[in-house]
Amino acid sequence: MAPNYPKQILTTLKGHKGPVNDVCYNKSGQYCLSAGRDRSIRLWNPETGLLIHTYNGHGRDVLGLAVSNDNGKIVSGGVDRTVLLWDVSSGEILRRFTAHWERVNSVAFNDESTVVVSGSFDATIRLWDLRSMNFQPIQVIEDCKDSVMSVEVKGPEIVAGCADGKLRTYDIRMGELKEDYIGPAITSARLSKDNNCILVSSLDDTMRLMDKSNGKLLNEFKGGHKHKEYKLASILSNSDAVAITGSEDGKIFVYDVLEGDVLSTLEGHKGVSSALAYHPENDAMLSGGSDGLIHIWG
Repeated sequence: MAPNYPKQILTTLKGHKGPVNDVCYNKSGQYCLSAGRDRSIRLWNPETGLLIHTYNGHGRDVLGLAVSNDNGKIVSGGVDRTVLLWDVSSGEILRRFTAHWERVNSVAFNDESTVVVSGSFDATIRLWDLRSMNFQPIQVIEDCKDSVMSVEVKGPEIVAGCADGKLRTYDIRMGELKEDYIGPAITSARLSKDNNCILVSSLDDTMRLMDKSNGKLLNEFKGGHKHKEYKLASILSNSDAVAITGSEDGKIFVYDVLEGDVLSTLEGHKGVSSALAYHPENDAMLSGGSDGLIHIWG
Protein backbone atom coordinates (compact mmCIF):
# COMPACT_ATOMS: atom_id res chain seq x y z
CA MET A 1 0.00 0.00 0.00
CA ALA A 2 1.40 3.39 -0.99
CA PRO A 3 1.93 5.81 1.91
CA ASN A 4 -0.15 8.96 2.20
CA TYR A 5 1.37 12.35 1.50
CA PRO A 6 0.21 15.77 0.22
CA LYS A 7 -0.15 15.81 -3.57
CA GLN A 8 -1.78 19.07 -4.63
CA ILE A 9 -1.80 22.78 -3.84
CA LEU A 10 -4.93 23.76 -1.90
CA THR A 11 -4.11 27.43 -1.23
CA THR A 12 -1.32 29.86 -2.05
CA LEU A 13 -0.39 32.57 0.44
CA LYS A 14 0.89 35.80 -1.07
CA GLY A 15 2.32 38.81 0.72
CA HIS A 16 6.07 38.45 1.13
CA LYS A 17 8.20 40.73 -1.02
CA GLY A 18 11.09 38.47 -2.01
CA PRO A 19 12.11 34.92 -1.05
CA VAL A 20 10.55 32.96 1.82
CA ASN A 21 13.32 31.49 4.02
CA ASP A 22 11.37 29.43 6.56
CA VAL A 23 7.84 28.19 7.26
CA CYS A 24 6.24 26.38 10.19
CA TYR A 25 2.89 25.38 11.65
CA ASN A 26 1.83 26.19 15.19
CA LYS A 27 1.47 23.16 17.48
CA SER A 28 -2.17 22.46 16.55
CA GLY A 29 -1.65 23.12 12.85
CA GLN A 30 -4.46 25.67 12.90
CA TYR A 31 -2.15 28.52 11.89
CA CYS A 32 1.14 28.81 10.05
CA LEU A 33 4.04 31.23 9.99
CA SER A 34 6.55 32.35 7.40
CA ALA A 35 9.82 34.28 7.48
CA GLY A 36 11.21 36.22 4.56
CA ARG A 37 13.96 38.28 3.03
CA ASP A 38 11.62 41.27 3.42
CA ARG A 39 12.52 41.22 7.18
CA SER A 40 9.00 40.21 8.18
CA ILE A 41 7.37 37.24 9.88
CA ARG A 42 3.78 36.55 8.85
CA LEU A 43 1.02 34.66 10.63
CA TRP A 44 -1.58 33.04 8.36
CA ASN A 45 -4.73 30.99 8.47
CA PRO A 46 -3.86 28.15 6.07
CA GLU A 47 -7.53 27.18 5.61
CA THR A 48 -8.71 30.57 4.37
CA GLY A 49 -5.39 32.00 3.18
CA LEU A 50 -5.95 35.03 5.39
CA LEU A 51 -2.95 37.03 6.64
CA ILE A 52 -3.60 37.56 10.37
CA HIS A 53 -0.55 39.50 11.50
CA THR A 54 2.84 40.76 10.30
CA TYR A 55 5.70 40.96 12.78
CA ASN A 56 8.34 43.58 11.96
CA GLY A 57 11.45 44.05 14.05
CA HIS A 58 14.38 42.42 12.29
CA GLY A 59 16.79 44.73 10.54
CA ARG A 60 17.67 42.21 7.81
CA ASP A 61 16.36 38.92 6.29
CA VAL A 62 14.63 36.56 8.74
CA LEU A 63 16.16 33.09 8.27
CA GLY A 64 14.59 30.87 10.93
CA LEU A 65 11.57 30.72 13.20
CA ALA A 66 9.84 28.44 15.70
CA VAL A 67 6.65 28.44 17.79
CA SER A 68 6.40 27.70 21.51
CA ASN A 69 4.42 24.68 22.74
CA ASP A 70 1.55 26.84 24.05
CA ASN A 71 1.45 28.74 20.70
CA GLY A 72 1.86 32.01 22.61
CA LYS A 73 5.40 32.89 21.56
CA ILE A 74 7.52 32.95 18.41
CA VAL A 75 11.30 32.94 18.24
CA SER A 76 13.14 34.13 15.15
CA GLY A 77 16.70 34.63 13.96
CA GLY A 78 18.18 36.42 11.01
CA VAL A 79 20.94 38.14 9.09
CA ASP A 80 20.93 41.01 11.62
CA ARG A 81 22.56 38.51 14.08
CA THR A 82 19.71 38.82 16.58
CA VAL A 83 17.40 36.25 18.15
CA LEU A 84 13.98 37.79 18.85
CA LEU A 85 11.24 36.45 21.13
CA TRP A 86 7.76 37.63 20.18
CA ASP A 87 4.37 37.64 21.84
CA VAL A 88 2.04 36.14 19.21
CA SER A 89 -1.14 38.00 20.10
CA SER A 90 0.25 41.51 20.74
CA GLY A 91 3.08 41.30 18.19
CA GLU A 92 5.49 42.80 20.73
CA ILE A 93 9.15 41.84 21.01
CA LEU A 94 9.64 40.39 24.51
CA ARG A 95 13.38 39.70 24.28
CA ARG A 96 16.18 40.66 21.95
CA PHE A 97 19.29 38.48 22.23
CA THR A 98 22.34 39.89 20.47
CA ALA A 99 25.40 37.81 21.45
CA HIS A 100 25.88 36.07 18.08
CA TRP A 101 28.41 37.84 15.90
CA GLU A 102 27.21 36.42 12.59
CA ARG A 103 23.81 35.68 11.05
CA VAL A 104 21.45 33.32 12.89
CA ASN A 105 20.40 30.46 10.59
CA SER A 106 18.11 28.41 12.79
CA VAL A 107 16.20 28.65 16.09
CA ALA A 108 14.22 26.22 18.26
CA PHE A 109 12.38 26.04 21.59
CA ASN A 110 12.90 23.27 24.10
CA ASP A 111 9.81 21.18 25.00
CA GLU A 112 8.85 23.43 27.92
CA SER A 113 9.50 26.60 25.89
CA THR A 114 11.76 27.85 28.70
CA VAL A 115 14.95 27.79 26.63
CA VAL A 116 15.68 28.94 23.07
CA VAL A 117 18.47 27.31 21.06
CA SER A 118 20.06 29.17 18.13
CA GLY A 119 22.57 28.09 15.50
CA SER A 120 24.68 30.65 13.67
CA PHE A 121 27.11 31.33 10.86
CA ASP A 122 29.59 32.14 13.68
CA ALA A 123 29.88 28.31 14.18
CA THR A 124 28.27 28.39 17.64
CA ILE A 125 25.06 27.04 19.17
CA ARG A 126 23.74 29.25 21.96
CA LEU A 127 21.15 28.50 24.64
CA TRP A 128 19.06 31.34 26.06
CA ASP A 129 17.05 31.13 29.29
CA LEU A 130 13.63 32.76 28.88
CA ARG A 131 12.78 32.67 32.60
CA SER A 132 15.61 34.92 33.78
CA MET A 133 16.27 38.50 32.77
CA ASN A 134 19.78 37.54 31.69
CA PHE A 135 20.41 38.50 28.06
CA GLN A 136 23.66 36.51 27.84
CA PRO A 137 23.45 32.85 26.72
CA ILE A 138 23.42 30.27 29.52
CA GLN A 139 25.53 27.96 27.35
CA VAL A 140 27.68 28.38 24.23
CA ILE A 141 28.55 25.21 22.26
CA GLU A 142 31.63 25.62 20.09
CA ASP A 143 32.30 22.19 18.52
CA CYS A 144 31.28 23.13 14.98
CA LYS A 145 34.05 24.16 12.60
CA ASP A 146 31.71 26.01 10.22
CA SER A 147 28.25 27.58 10.01
CA VAL A 148 25.52 25.88 12.09
CA MET A 149 22.73 25.51 9.54
CA SER A 150 19.99 23.77 11.50
CA VAL A 151 19.07 23.09 15.14
CA GLU A 152 16.24 21.00 16.55
CA VAL A 153 15.43 20.20 20.19
CA LYS A 154 13.56 17.19 21.61
CA GLY A 155 13.69 16.39 25.30
CA PRO A 156 17.29 16.84 26.52
CA GLU A 157 18.69 16.46 23.00
CA ILE A 158 19.83 19.05 20.47
CA VAL A 159 20.38 17.91 16.90
CA ALA A 160 22.60 20.20 14.85
CA GLY A 161 23.44 20.08 11.15
CA CYS A 162 26.60 21.92 10.23
CA ALA A 163 28.35 23.16 7.10
CA ASP A 164 31.50 21.30 8.24
CA GLY A 165 29.73 18.11 7.13
CA LYS A 166 29.14 16.69 10.60
CA LEU A 167 25.85 15.79 12.24
CA ARG A 168 25.98 16.42 15.97
CA THR A 169 23.59 15.19 18.66
CA TYR A 170 23.97 16.66 22.14
CA ASP A 171 22.48 15.27 25.29
CA ILE A 172 22.46 18.41 27.44
CA ARG A 173 21.43 16.55 30.61
CA MET A 174 24.22 13.97 30.35
CA GLY A 175 26.75 16.35 28.78
CA GLU A 176 27.33 13.95 25.88
CA LEU A 177 28.06 14.61 22.21
CA LYS A 178 27.69 12.18 19.28
CA GLU A 179 29.30 13.17 15.97
CA ASP A 180 28.58 11.50 12.64
CA TYR A 181 30.65 12.47 9.64
CA ILE A 182 28.40 12.92 6.59
CA GLY A 183 30.88 14.70 4.30
CA PRO A 184 29.30 17.52 2.29
CA ALA A 185 27.89 20.60 4.03
CA ILE A 186 24.62 19.84 5.86
CA THR A 187 21.77 22.34 5.45
CA SER A 188 19.01 20.54 7.37
CA ALA A 189 18.79 17.83 10.05
CA ARG A 190 15.38 16.74 11.36
CA LEU A 191 14.38 14.10 13.86
CA SER A 192 11.85 11.49 12.80
CA LYS A 193 8.49 11.50 14.60
CA ASP A 194 9.45 8.33 16.50
CA ASN A 195 12.69 10.10 17.57
CA ASN A 196 14.89 7.19 16.42
CA CYS A 197 16.25 8.59 13.15
CA ILE A 198 17.56 11.85 11.72
CA LEU A 199 16.89 12.98 8.16
CA VAL A 200 19.93 14.89 6.89
CA SER A 201 20.11 17.05 3.73
CA SER A 202 23.47 17.96 2.28
CA LEU A 203 25.00 19.78 -0.69
CA ASP A 204 25.54 16.63 -2.79
CA ASP A 205 21.94 16.27 -4.07
CA THR A 206 21.34 13.70 -1.32
CA MET A 207 19.19 13.15 1.77
CA ARG A 208 20.29 10.50 4.26
CA LEU A 209 18.31 8.77 6.98
CA MET A 210 20.63 8.13 9.93
CA ASP A 211 20.05 5.92 12.95
CA LYS A 212 20.29 8.32 15.89
CA SER A 213 21.60 5.77 18.41
CA ASN A 214 24.55 4.37 16.44
CA GLY A 215 25.04 6.73 13.49
CA LYS A 216 24.36 4.02 10.90
CA LEU A 217 23.15 5.04 7.45
CA LEU A 218 19.66 3.53 7.02
CA ASN A 219 18.89 4.85 3.54
CA GLU A 220 19.93 7.41 0.94
CA PHE A 221 17.57 9.48 -1.21
CA LYS A 222 18.87 10.93 -4.46
CA GLY A 223 18.32 10.90 -8.18
CA GLY A 224 15.57 13.49 -8.14
CA HIS A 225 16.21 16.75 -6.33
CA LYS A 226 18.97 19.25 -7.03
CA HIS A 227 20.84 20.49 -3.97
CA LYS A 228 24.28 21.97 -4.57
CA GLU A 229 24.42 25.54 -3.25
CA TYR A 230 21.32 26.68 -1.31
CA LYS A 231 19.99 25.91 2.14
CA LEU A 232 17.07 23.51 1.57
CA ALA A 233 14.79 21.95 4.16
CA SER A 234 13.76 18.31 4.20
CA ILE A 235 11.01 16.74 6.30
CA LEU A 236 9.42 13.40 7.14
CA SER A 237 5.68 12.75 7.07
CA ASN A 238 3.87 12.06 10.36
CA SER A 239 4.09 8.31 9.74
CA ASP A 240 7.82 8.59 8.87
CA ALA A 241 6.92 6.72 5.65
CA VAL A 242 7.97 9.42 3.18
CA ALA A 243 10.88 11.87 3.08
CA ILE A 244 10.21 15.18 1.33
CA THR A 245 12.71 17.75 0.12
CA GLY A 246 12.77 21.02 -1.76
CA SER A 247 14.95 21.40 -4.83
CA GLU A 248 16.96 24.13 -6.54
CA ASP A 249 14.81 23.75 -9.67
CA GLY A 250 11.67 24.72 -7.70
CA LYS A 251 10.19 21.22 -7.53
CA ILE A 252 9.40 19.22 -4.40
CA PHE A 253 10.42 15.57 -4.33
CA VAL A 254 8.69 12.86 -2.28
CA TYR A 255 10.75 9.72 -1.58
CA ASP A 256 9.66 6.37 -0.16
CA VAL A 257 11.61 5.94 3.09
CA LEU A 258 11.90 2.14 2.84
CA GLU A 259 12.61 1.78 -0.87
CA GLY A 260 14.47 5.03 -1.44
CA ASP A 261 12.57 5.68 -4.70
CA VAL A 262 10.99 8.94 -5.86
CA LEU A 263 7.24 8.53 -5.28
CA SER A 264 6.26 11.89 -6.69
CA THR A 265 7.61 15.13 -8.14
CA LEU A 266 5.46 18.12 -7.21
CA GLU A 267 5.56 21.28 -9.29
CA GLY A 268 6.20 23.79 -6.51
CA HIS A 269 7.91 27.11 -7.04
CA LYS A 270 9.63 29.23 -9.63
CA GLY A 271 13.27 29.37 -8.62
CA VAL A 272 14.22 27.44 -5.47
CA SER A 273 11.77 25.61 -3.19
CA SER A 274 13.68 26.08 0.04
CA ALA A 275 11.32 25.87 3.03
CA LEU A 276 9.06 22.98 4.10
CA ALA A 277 6.95 22.06 7.12
CA TYR A 278 4.64 19.09 7.74
CA HIS A 279 1.29 19.49 9.48
CA PRO A 280 1.41 18.17 13.08
CA GLU A 281 -1.65 15.93 12.60
CA ASN A 282 -2.86 15.74 8.98
CA ASP A 283 -1.26 14.80 5.68
CA ALA A 284 -0.72 18.43 4.72
CA MET A 285 2.37 20.58 4.35
CA LEU A 286 3.70 24.06 3.67
CA SER A 287 6.30 25.00 1.11
CA GLY A 288 8.02 28.35 0.65
CA GLY A 289 10.24 29.45 -2.18
CA SER A 290 12.43 32.10 -3.73
CA ASP A 291 9.36 33.26 -5.69
CA GLY A 292 7.92 34.72 -2.45
CA LEU A 293 4.97 32.30 -2.42
CA ILE A 294 3.82 29.86 0.25
CA HIS A 295 1.81 26.84 -0.93
CA ILE A 296 -0.47 24.80 1.31
CA TRP A 297 -0.48 21.18 0.11
CA GLY A 298 -3.08 18.51 0.89
